[in-house]
Amino acid sequence: MKDLVRCLLYLALIGIFGFVLGRLLPKSLFHGDRFPFRPFRWERDGAVYNRLGVRKWKEKVPDMSVILPKLMPSKKLPKEPSPAHIELMIRETCVAEWIHGLLCVLGFGCVFLWKGAWGWIASVLYFLGNIPDIIIQRYNRPKLTRILQRVRERDYS
Repeated sequence: MKDLVRCLLYLALIGIFGFVLGRLLPKSLFHGDRFPFRPFRWERDGAVYNRLGVRKWKEKVPDMSVILPKLMPSKKLPKEPSPAHIELMIRETCVAEWIHGLLCVLGFGCVFLWKGAWGWIASVLYFLGNIPDIIIQRYNRPKLTRILQRVRERDYS
């Protein structure tokens, strides 16, 4: 039981650490059109995620911008978004993807806190729990990029 509590406490702490780090990192470091954030060819600009039914379940995944609206920008686009607003949203998807990827890796710390199979099970479950968030970011980013392109074209017309 002690190992379970230590593992859960560790996962909670790295989750908090990830959230704070995501808020503190300069967004200028993240670019949706550069590796590893740009879509890979096999993703077909996010269309591959339609086969996973992302549209149906993405709204059911907890959204920290709804839970902590004063600390995170909204994921909802306004009716008339500015290019700067869309660019920020694209960078935010990169930050979220990076943080959830980092949490996937750090989650394997449970293996050292809870020796044996249960530590591995907890780590794998935490890893799998972060994958939907990464998928959502990779699904949304190409859509936001297309919207940004249309808004820029509209503004230059």
